[in-house]
Amino acid sequence: MESLANLESFVRSAESGSFSAAARQLGLTPAAVSRNVGQLEQRLGVRLFHRSTRRLELTEAGERFLSSVDGPLRALRASMADIGPQGDAGGGVLKVSMARAFGLAHVLPLLPEFRAQWPRLQPQWHFEDRAVDLVAEGLDVAIGPGLELGSGVVTRTLAPAHLVAVVAPAYMAGRAAPNLPSRLAALDGIVLRPPAGGRVRHWSMRQADGSAQQALLSETLVFDDPTAVREACLLGLGVALLPLADVLLPLRRGALVRLLPQWWADAGTIAVAHAADAPQGGKARAFVDFLVERFTAESLARRLDASAP
Repeated sequence: MESLANLESFVRSAESGSFSAAARQLGLTPAAVSRNVGQLEQRLGVRLFHRSTRRLELTEAGERFLSSVDGPLRALRASMADIGPQGDAGGGVLKVSMARAFGLAHVLPLLPEFRAQWPRLQPQWHFEDRAVDLVAEGLDVAIGPGLELGSGVVTRTLAPAHLVAVVAPAYMAGRAAPNLPSRLAALDGIVLRPPAGGRVRHWSMRQADGSAQQALLSETLVFDDPTAVREACLLGLGVALLPLADVLLPLRRGALVRLLPQWWADAGTIAVAHAADAPQGGKARAFVDFLVERFTAESLARRLDASAP
């Protein structure tokens, strides 16, 4: 009978494309993962990977073996988690990735209540503005827009991802408020360029009657971090199109005002995702259920709907 460690090392390496990434997920060294896979290959008498300095690639035999063991191994993980000491989310590490501004404003404040319910869980939370691969990166839960959803991942919608035009009140002193998205171009614009490069994205805004219009902000200030865009906006440096989720609190306290209150841009949804084989009552499922329940109780989806009155 092949050891579970060897099979886990193989499957994680195949999913992530490297021994190093698999090692991070399993809490081992890359050398240990490589040794486990080597022992498995020796036992089977075939090569499972084409190895290179850049990435692992499955051989034909490796692809066949992965398809035969992946499902049973997922089921075994779920069964072990369900019956073990963490099956009731009693303890362990909870690895969560979430969009930075959204997580700080809407998820982190829920941590005291969650910790009171699950005191033995250790949160390891990553606040990062990038698309993550839940399975390949060994995460329990991912939250935000733009999730890379592969097979075996379940998502639940938390709220719409609507962008709104916001500005500091001081900036608008002595200026006429625009009445159409196209007229935002007359103001100083603060825009986001993706960290990996590429063009600034300009959005089409729409309103409840279905009409739409391009919002071509001037590129007065260009940043590669959405939190920096918001902070520059708070400093009164110009107008920005930002997720309502990221500016809800500054809007409520009057640090920002919303221009064109009948218009918004639709960027999809804010979702929470976990692996499909997370056991009922396990740590990932417990956190997701808690999060959805709190968002429902606080009507956050309605408050983040820019089309709502």
